[in-house]
Formats: sequence, structure tokens, C-alpha cells
Amino acid sequence: MPKGLTFLPSLALTAMMALPLAAQDAPNASTVVARVNGDEITLGHVIATASALPAQYQQLEDDVLYDFILEQLVQQHLLGQQQDALNPLNALRLENETRSLRAVQTVDAITAAEVTDEAIQAAYDAQFAEFEGEDEFNASHILVESEDEAKAIKAQLDDGANFAELAKENSTGPSGPNGGALGWFGKGQMVPEFEDAVLGLEKGQISEPVQTQFGWHLVSLNDKRKTQAPELDVVREELAQTIRQEAIQTKVDELTQQATIERPTLEGAGPEIMRQIDLLQE
Repeated sequence: MPKGLTFLPSLALTAMMALPLAAQDAPNASTVVARVNGDEITLGHVIATASALPAQYQQLEDDVLYDFILEQLVQQHLLGQQQDALNPLNALRLENETRSLRAVQTVDAITAAEVTDEAIQAAYDAQFAEFEGEDEFNASHILVESEDEAKAIKAQLDDGANFAELAKENSTGPSGPNGGALGWFGKGQMVPEFEDAVLGLEKGQISEPVQTQFGWHLVSLNDKRKTQAPELDVVREELAQTIRQEAIQTKVDELTQQATIERPTLEGAGPEIMRQIDLLQE
């Protein structure tokens, strides 16, 4: 049995299927796959159960999953036949579940109607049509402990020394072995003093020594660019979720305005007794 699936202890399935199943050329949701003391379990029951399983269980082999689901349904039905009706607690739970499932159907209908390729494209165009992008910088640095060290290295750079080689030889920062390369970053990602130095450079320039909490830096601006708008496929699900939420909220607001909703205030009949499950056993 797959770990994590909770099924009732095994019972003899053949004993519950004494009557032969009707042969059908084209199975459908009404196809009977088991009978338990005359009560029918259909292929639809199996499909509905499988569709509600968590995602990880959908990876099981179909024949394994089918057998376990059918066995569970048979065993549940056997035990369920021992009850004439639901008790008050379970009857109310069923009402809540029915209410929830009907609401889900409405949400699914709204989603199908509103979350279309055309709507997603329109939302993308509205959000990114005038996208100007943010500045991004590609820089390298050499980090040393003192200003004197930084000035000495700056003199070598001014004389034509290779920045990456001096970074490998002198920088105490983690980027030193990589020639001081920091890659691309945007505003707000570096400490203020370092960012100010970067903003004051043109491509290819090297800063004067700059002090931060980490030490003294020499900063080289390698390149500068604007961020690009994301591709539609990258933000498709995000846009779809926004459209879905807005459409659902619009529907809820519309229905709320049309409905008569009463919430009587009853003393002692609120949060203070919400957890008193024994009230449903009276």
C-alpha cells in the first residue's frame, strides 16, 4: 500500500460482489464496478474519488490506485450500511460540504468565462505596454581593509593594471577569486555608499576608494541596462489569478447587493460557544 494513503483494513472484496456486473461495451460514469449488498458503486464514484486526491497520489500507477480506491469505497459502504442516517454533526458537515461544492462550481464557471487568452493578453498589455524598466548594473570591486591599500591599488589601475587580476591578488571579499565580479544588481541591493559610487560611474570607469561597513572598495562599472518586461508566459498564471480573483469578488459583491442577508445578534450564541461540539450531540 502506498505510504500516506489511509485505507480501512482489508476485507474480502469478492464476498461483496456476489451479483455479476452488467457487461457494457462503452463504460461511462454510470458503469457499475461493484455491488455491496445490492447497492451499486459506479465508475463515476471511483473517478470522483481519484480526482480529489492530493497531487502526489496522482503519480501512482493507474491499476494500483484503482484497486485501492475501489477497495476503500466497498469497505466504506459496508460500514456505512450499519447506519440508518447521519448524526446531527455529520448531517451539518454534509450541508457545509454541499454548500462549498456548489460555490466551487460557480467559481469554476466564472473562471471559464472570464479567464480567457484574450483577457490575459489584455491584462498583460495594460500592465506592461508602457513598461520603462529599472536600471540594473554590472560591476566588479576590489575590497581591502585600509584606505592606503585602496589608494595604492587605484594607482596601479590608473597605470593600466588589469582590474580582475588585482582583485584576485588583493580583494578580501568572496568575489575576489572571480576577479571581483558581482554580476547584475538593481538599486537597493547594495549598501548605500557602494550604490552611490556605482551611480556616479560611467561604463568602464573605476571609482576612487569608497568606504563601507565591510572595508574600502574600488568599484568598476562594467555595464548598465534597463530591465525588460517579462514574457507573457512567465506572468500568465499571475495575471490569470488576478483576473480570477477580481471576477469572483465582482460576482460576490453583485450577489451581496441583490441578496437579503440577516445576521441576528444573539447574546451568548457566537464565538464563545463555537467549539462546543457537544451541542450537536443533544
